[in-house]
Amino acid sequence: MDYIFCARNLKNNRFGGEPGPARFLAVPESSGVNWPAQKMRKSDWLMEIRDAAKSGTVDGFPSGDIVIYVHGFNTSQKVMLERHRKIRAGLEAHGFGGVVVSFDWPSQNSALNYLEDRTDAKLTAFKLVEEGIKSFAALQRPDCRINVHILAHSMGCFVVREAFDDADDRPAVAARSWSVSQVMLLSGDISASSLEEGNPKSSSLYRHCVRLTNYHNPYDDILSLSDVKRIGVAPRVGRIGLPDNLPEKAVSITCGPYYKKHRKKYDGVIENASHIWYFYDGKLLQDIHYTIQGKIDRHDIPTRGLTDKGNLALVP
Repeated sequence: MDYIFCARNLKNNRFGGEPGPARFLAVPESSGVNWPAQKMRKSDWLMEIRDAAKSGTVDGFPSGDIVIYVHGFNTSQKVMLERHRKIRAGLEAHGFGGVVVSFDWPSQNSALNYLEDRTDAKLTAFKLVEEGIKSFAALQRPDCRINVHILAHSMGCFVVREAFDDADDRPAVAARSWSVSQVMLLSGDISASSLEEGNPKSSSLYRHCVRLTNYHNPYDDILSLSDVKRIGVAPRVGRIGLPDNLPEKAVSITCGPYYKKHRKKYDGVIENASHIWYFYDGKLLQDIHYTIQGKIDRHDIPTRGLTDKGNLALVP
């Protein structure tokens, strides 16, 4: 079963491309799209995910992991579901026993909708915390240790940053205790400077997570400033990495040497390969699995090494 919470509107009994109320879906593996008919009552949906997430024990009590995938812009529901399944299969190949849940925000299936998607991302970001993260965090009890993680791609990283910032601006939410364990950013479509130490844009994000890992690729031509829709925007964290002035809990992993060595597998095979390849790569998903486990120090994860500049990199 594939679990999704959707923040799209309904039009003629089909999900549309505009913001709408959250709906909670359990999509059979045989289904190609997440139809509204697959909606569940939220409480039942959460309990089903909680039970499916249990994969081990801590101090004699059940434990497990929930990974929330947040897709980027110009992502149809069909593509979102395909990537959701690639993440799940890739993690399971390395021993992951938890659950992958996708947050499906309204993203048009057209590159012409970049600015509209960014507006819709900001409008729906709060639902990620209010309907998703906070609800999953409530499953964490002394007799059931469920860790919640976030894996965001491209503009999905903007959704995550805005969601955390918005949540702390709402007294009713800020007054409650909620957090996630690992936040992992792939091809992040947000300015690198916004993630530096002390920047108010990311202070809430850092405050409510245990670790933030940024995976970046200097060959990512979608995030290039030469792209017409990016004229006037600051360098993106998914292309240049985190700034030097960053909190202790943040770590940046350059994937440039790895992608350069293996790009022939993806160029011409995957559209926008330099921006999308993460979903198809076993080594990258193995690194993400190590990150989710949290058992090995970030500097000693075996899928990582040091560049000649001393930066952490995915091992080619």
